[in-house]
Amino acid sequence: MQLHDLKPSPGAHRRPRRVGRGTGSGRGKTSGRGQKGQNARSEGFRLGFEGGQMPFSQRIPKLPGFKNPFKKVYSVVNISKLSRFVDGTKVDAQVMLEAGLVRAAEEIKILGTGRLKRRLTVEAHAFSASARDAIEKAGGSVTVLGEPRKIGARRTAAKAPKPLPTPEAPRQAAAAPKPARAKSAPPAASVEEVTPPDEA
Repeated sequence: MQLHDLKPSPGAHRRPRRVGRGTGSGRGKTSGRGQKGQNARSEGFRLGFEGGQMPFSQRIPKLPGFKNPFKKVYSVVNISKLSRFVDGTKVDAQVMLEAGLVRAAEEIKILGTGRLKRRLTVEAHAFSASARDAIEKAGGSVTVLGEPRKIGARRTAAKAPKPLPTPEAPRQAAAAPKPARAKSAPPAASVEEVTPPDEA
């Protein structure tokens, strides 16, 4: 089969309706628009126009803020749900999925609601501070899945502890005074030349 052998399925492409091509075509003269009026003009009316009353898009209230396109959506599991596993169990994503605690293809976050008396090794993508403390207090351990968040050099420098201020070194002894600037002599008094009288 060659490229020129490809054809659309029968009925997939319909010929466009030709209007304004004479009264014999059935769509001539006014081209199916009727006589006069707003809908007979080329502009017609814009989308959402309601005849002059306040349109629906302007009547409804708008909430402030925006939707974050980078929002993380987790399958949330509380530590009270982990008590069903026996001591020493490695609780990872596959184990929680088989137990029906999480949904497939979603990252997992462990929260600290409830009590945990089992010693478990829990693997998840995120842990709350209370959940981490409860698991470690029961003798278990936590493992964070996924790559750590990468930050740039400027943010790394901003997070680094700032050095303590050092005491300033004693200032050097005062520099020798500059020699006094020699005063220039005052300009000589201008002497007016006396024009000799014209000789007789």
